[in-house]
Amino acid sequence: MTTRVNFRLPEKLLEKADVTAEATHRDRTEIMKEALREYLGNFENDEDFKQKVVELYLDGELGFDEMKAVIGKQDAESVKATSEILNESDEKASELAGLSEK
Repeated sequence: MTTRVNFRLPEKLLEKADVTAEATHRDRTEIMKEALREYLGNFENDEDFKQKVVELYLDGELGFDEMKAVIGKQDAESVKATSEILNESDEKASELAGLSEK
């Protein structure tokens, strides 16, 4: 599946993309997709970046599917399961604290 995206680029950057497309006999879209893939690929093994993605998920600012797309299915499922266990533990601790106050 593809999605149409519209965004603004500095004129010089667009010119470079067009020259590259012409020189390599590819279209501008392919050049942009390849550049974006390469840029995002730089983060694949960056543990600090992955931790930031996990933090966004835990803070509710990022959905599970988005997190999974970045850190991988297995790691995302581990984060989700751990988060659920910790949330359940917090709820139980709150319940117990409420009982001890009575």
